[in-house]
Amino acid sequence: MKRVIFLVDMNAFFISCEMAQNPELKGKPAAVAGDPKKRTGIILAANYEARRYGIKTTMLIHEARKLCPDIILVPPHHGLYEKNSREVMNILSRYSPVVQQNSIDEAWLDMTGCEALFGKPVKSAERIMNDIMNELDLWCSIGISENKFLAKMASEVKKPLGITELWKNDIREKLWSLPVREMYGIGKQTEKALTGIGIYKIGDIAKSDPQFLIRKFGKYGEEIYHLANGIDESEVEINPVSKSKSVSRTTTLPDNITDLEYAKTVILRLAEDVGAEARKQNCKGKTVSITIRYEDFKTITRQKSVRPTYLTKEIFEAGTKLLEDNWDLCRPVRLLGISLSNISDDESEQISIFNMNDNIQECTEKEEKLEKTFDKIREKFGADKIKRAVVLKDTL
Repeated sequence: MKRVIFLVDMNAFFISCEMAQNPELKGKPAAVAGDPKKRTGIILAANYEARRYGIKTTMLIHEARKLCPDIILVPPHHGLYEKNSREVMNILSRYSPVVQQNSIDEAWLDMTGCEALFGKPVKSAERIMNDIMNELDLWCSIGISENKFLAKMASEVKKPLGITELWKNDIREKLWSLPVREMYGIGKQTEKALTGIGIYKIGDIAKSDPQFLIRKFGKYGEEIYHLANGIDESEVEINPVSKSKSVSRTTTLPDNITDLEYAKTVILRLAEDVGAEARKQNCKGKTVSITIRYEDFKTITRQKSVRPTYLTKEIFEAGTKLLEDNWDLCRPVRLLGISLSNISDDESEQISIFNMNDNIQECTEKEEKLEKTFDKIREKFGADKIKRAVVLKDTL
């Protein structure tokens, strides 16, 4: 049976959530931004009316106002976006038991064999789009294909409210003429390396000697060769975390920062998400890493070993120690991230010298129960309903 894979991509998600909550923003150029009172804040998401003026994500606020003096700026409400994301995923789960969330605003669905229930792929996509629009007042685009890569590429073709099919038979006509930068997974540095050897289009990758690409880029060269030829055998997985062996979260900051204490509160928020996801999968990790990206886009990563854990408290403590050891007051930071890796779901690997002591073991078990209770409260009532004191202090 031919596979049928959807990629559902929410359109301008953050600002769309704000417009759904405040309809007065509709039809007007608007964007979610860092502190709108500060010139140094950045645009986090712009609606399509604002994009017509050339306003883009990460643009400085004062630059956006030059392009569109009347733009309406609203501060981010991450709890709202997380709540709407969960509701979108709940809608998608009505159509397929196999939904793999790729980010807060997009997910793959394996729709193989669902025609008898929901009709042809395009008809199913229309139903999904209408459900999301009618129930949440949000827009999406949907890519349809026989694998995850082509579905993702198809979802980018028409925005907003686009439904696009891209099958293997279509790639010569619809895919190969695109610049390599438009290929999912290829960033600026890879684009530069490819164009440096005369590869400008996706079709150029597809027609290259795979051994040449392997010599130039290693295993990644073989991967992009297969993808450019429409070959992707990866499965849509409900819980891919245990295979990826890591859980990570990053955030681009609304303003460049040099304040270490504020950076710690950001790391805590990210550690909450990392810990919750790891607990959801019942996977403990032995390595905590942080990512720091400076205003000049230079990026560093640092890591340290910890006892096997999925506790937010322990992930956060390791992350803050790494921050303290590597913080540079003279270099403004624009992005922070934290990850838990070296993960295993094998309970036999969870016993270590650190938890052989009965008192330590008892404290750990209490902490695990407490954090899992937090998870249930947040899942039911929203992420903003329960916060740690350090976060509340920062917001007062």
